[in-house]
Order: sequence, then C-alpha cells, then structure tokens
Amino acid sequence: MSLPDTTADDPFEQSLRRVLRGDAAAFEHVVRHCERPLRAWLVAQSPPGVDVDEIAQRAFVAAYTRLNEFEPGTNFSAWLFTIARYQLKSETTRLRRIADYHARYAPDLLQRELERRASEPPELWTTKLDYLQECLGQLGDHMRRFVTWRYDEEIPLEEMATRSGRSVAAVKKQLWQLRQKLQQCIERRMVASEGGVS
Repeated sequence: MSLPDTTADDPFEQSLRRVLRGDAAAFEHVVRHCERPLRAWLVAQSPPGVDVDEIAQRAFVAAYTRLNEFEPGTNFSAWLFTIARYQLKSETTRLRRIADYHARYAPDLLQRELERRASEPPELWTTKLDYLQECLGQLGDHMRRFVTWRYDEEIPLEEMATRSGRSVAAVKKQLWQLRQKLQQCIERRMVASEGGVS
C-alpha cells in the first residue's frame, strides 16, 4: 500500500505514507496533524454530555485499526472525519438510551431510596458522617482538594477543570471515583463496626 509522491514535500503526507508502509510510530504525526481540527469539529457537532476527547481517541484508534480500508491518494482527513461521525453517532445513541432509561425508572428508584433512608435511625447517619470524616482524612491532599472545591466551595465543574488543567469530563470522572472510594470506605467501616472489629 503506497501513496503517490505528488506531495512528497508535505510532512503530513510523508507521515501517512510511512504509516501505510507499516511504520506504526509515524501515526503519532498523523494524529498531531489531525487532532485539533477533529476535536474542533466534534465540539461543534456534539450535544451536551459527550466526551469529545473520548470520541476523538476512538476515531483515531478505529482509523488505525482500519488503515487497510483507506484508499491511498484520497483525502485521509475526510476519511477520518467520517469515522469520527459514526463514533459520535454511536455515542449519542448510547446516551439517548441511558437518558430514556433514567427518565422511565429514575423517579421510582429515587422514591424507593428516599423511603429507605427515611426509615434509617438518625444515629446511623451520625455514624456515617463520622466515618465520612475519617475516610476524607485518608485521602491525599491532591484528591481532597476536588472534594473541597465541589462540596465546600461549590465551584462549578468548568472552573475545577481550569484549576486542575483537566477536561470537564476528566473532572467528572475524578469526582465519581472519589465518591465511589468514599462510599466503599464508609461501608467497610460500617461492616467492621457491626462485626465488632475495631
């Protein structure tokens, strides 16, 4: 598989030819060349809730794994954007399904959870709060700052992303992981206290 040498002095075309000849390392140059315009296009096309970085990465991975389908001499960027469009379409379909599921079942699940919590004795909540403080104390300063920003200072996600040098999606993921970690820590302590383990 080779490209015509009509654009031999174009660095992007040179990198693309090297990739098509089997030089996997040259794909990094292809990514660098296409990444910014692809991300800009995805930002303009994506509905809220779509992680543009994730879609761009999927598109590059799909393009790399399907290089044998690319026709040399044609527009690589157009081919890549077509792949990205299908990746975006798949993701928006997935998000619509999730939203539909939550719209149907979330109110019932929320009602059940509120009823369950209302039936718990107040002492249990005091114990859980004590355990939460202990679990927060075990987090490193780097992780605890996300909790402080979000729940003490009520800083918007966008501002947290700017402060931490991450994307909003990465900050959301970090907060989700922290909540999971804290929840598991509290649950372990509850189990240990119920079993009489100190």
